[in-house]
Amino acid sequence: MPRFQPYTLQMQISRMFQDGQGFFATTKVQDWLRERNENPDDYEISFRQYPAPPESGLVMMTDVELRRKDGQPVDEWLQQEVNRHG
Repeated sequence: MPRFQPYTLQMQISRMFQDGQGFFATTKVQDWLRERNENPDDYEISFRQYPAPPESGLVMMTDVELRRKDGQPVDEWLQQEVNRHG
């Protein structure tokens, strides 16, 4: 049974970057992909930061960008789910 995460992956990644722990964000996304039966070695993972909405309590938000190494398109559901806001 998966663990209950009170925060979305996108919120966890944003907090990691805010707290200076962005180095570990790639590993967090790789673990998230494994939990969804995806091979993280099939993906290039990058991050894009932008100003956070005032009510979020963060200065910057961070989105995860997935690209398949084999050139195939990333499943739209997977890309949306990795950046789900709440």
